[in-house]
Amino acid sequence: MSGIEVAVRRLAHGAGLDLPAPATDRSAGVDLLAAVDKPVVLEPGARAVIPSGIAIALPPGFEAQVRPRSGLAAKHGITVLNAPGTIDADYRGEIGIILANLGDAAFAVERGMRIAQMVVAPVRAFTWAETDSLSASARGGGGFGSTGTKGKG
Repeated sequence: MSGIEVAVRRLAHGAGLDLPAPATDRSAGVDLLAAVDKPVVLEPGARAVIPSGIAIALPPGFEAQVRPRSGLAAKHGITVLNAPGTIDADYRGEIGIILANLGDAAFAVERGMRIAQMVVAPVRAFTWAETDSLSASARGGGGFGSTGTKGKG
């Protein structure tokens, strides 16, 4: 499968940091780095927008999704709010990562730290077809938790 080309602009405060790159040859996304001048300490329950030092131009028909890094989440309780955060194809500003500390200890975000991951994915345009009724399904109008909590088997 061939990839797409995404234009990236390194901002002044991102100078000296690596551009986002996959950690392995089969990684689904790239790691976003913290482009902070000094450590940002997130106390338990706190959140902050951390700059990435880059801006991108996605081709039409694509979005970028900003997601938490599993290691930071599991070991420190650090997550990305609004995950996955969507970057639209027409956005040209800096990518900011909304980090939250759900852990029980302060966490310092330092320059160059890998703080989130970004996946570029295709999106489909759609139009609404307003109707007075919807087709039936096995779930119907069942809401949160309506399919139960136990697996089959």
